[in-house]
Amino acid sequence: MKFADLAGALLCASTIVSAGPVPNTRHAPKVRSSPLNTRQLFDQGEPEDGSGKGAPFSDGTNHELDLQNPDNLGATSTDSGVVPNLKWSFSDSHQRLFDGGWVREQVVTDLPSSPDLSAAQLHLTKGAIREMHWHRVAEWGYMTAGSVRMAAVDENGKNQVGTVETGDIWYFPKGSAHTVQGLEDQNEMLLVFDDGDFDAVGTTFQVDDWLIHTPKSILARNFGVDESVFNVLPKSDPYILPPTNLSTVDVSDPSGKTDFIYQLSKITPPTVPGGGGTLSIVDSRVFPIATTIAAAVVKLEPGGLRELHWHPNGAEWLYFQKGHARATVFIGSATARTIDFQAGDTAIFPDNAGESFLQSLFQINQSHWLFAQGHYIENTSKNETLEWLEYYKSDRVVDISLSQWLALTPHDIAADVLGVSVEVINNLKKEKQVLLKAT
Repeated sequence: MKFADLAGALLCASTIVSAGPVPNTRHAPKVRSSPLNTRQLFDQGEPEDGSGKGAPFSDGTNHELDLQNPDNLGATSTDSGVVPNLKWSFSDSHQRLFDGGWVREQVVTDLPSSPDLSAAQLHLTKGAIREMHWHRVAEWGYMTAGSVRMAAVDENGKNQVGTVETGDIWYFPKGSAHTVQGLEDQNEMLLVFDDGDFDAVGTTFQVDDWLIHTPKSILARNFGVDESVFNVLPKSDPYILPPTNLSTVDVSDPSGKTDFIYQLSKITPPTVPGGGGTLSIVDSRVFPIATTIAAAVVKLEPGGLRELHWHPNGAEWLYFQKGHARATVFIGSATARTIDFQAGDTAIFPDNAGESFLQSLFQINQSHWLFAQGHYIENTSKNETLEWLEYYKSDRVVDISLSQWLALTPHDIAADVLGVSVEVINNLKKEKQVLLKAT
């Protein structure tokens, strides 16, 4: 039987309704005659498929969350087994408020499946300053709204002072000293770190926090000034300094400059094979300083699909900026889970980076764990572009396309493995179809 015939037969079989008697018509399940109606039932926030599986809630549940996450209720019948939580919403994070802005974080205690990447959203009002600091981990910044003035210095005394506009990127290698000041009325940025807990003790170091815990006599000797100069140091770590005048001072650079900023906003996003959107890769090949974090900025048109693929060189951490999405993550051994996303959500599609957590969860041997997890991302909106950022703890963004793999494997072998006709494999494109248009 050809693949198309087999698919048609399966579709017909899935819509057949039993003509047998129903003993108790009062409690009989509502029969749904098509997959669309079945999906609509889950979209109403009830864990039942309309053909007898599941049942409505009778006790406490967060109905709003159920409506946002129909696939948690079992809406995708191909899901199987137990997959750990791979999603965290910034809306679930505690927000710390300051004079001049706020910050909220997602660290490994929020998303245990992500031990190697974490993030924060930082908001500054005009003139507010994120105090001078450094990290023992690398920081990747993406300007999501407004603009900031950035100043940074590396271990060789090379510096850069520059403006970061909406859509621009910065990268600070671990240990690089830096600060930013908001330039517009409202300024917001996403910060990603190559460590699962960038805010743990011993990870981030604030300059004034250091100085107030150093004897004034030492400070005076170090800077060649009188001790009284340091009587005005803040008594506690301010994190964000209240708005002040915008900095206009330029600093000479006797040791030379370095490029912490990548002006992605000045580059037209490239279209990619499949014709369903744009994908801008920013990694060490175009931004040489970024050696431990690589990223892509993706826009997928309504109904489009990020093709089935996996990443052989690292876990994928995602931030959904706009729109609504659905993704199924396959972790091997007949285990898969479908997850719904919306703006403000973060996610992790782990590889061996999450191995210790997953090994303890499933009690499996390391040698049996797949290196990277297969997945797709679908724009579930009919009229809104889906926008997300994806990050890897790597120097490059790389992926392997399932369709391309099949097309570049002897077609008779691929057909035999899948149980389809050779014609199906013959018709697959040998080039990646990265973002597929809606069908």
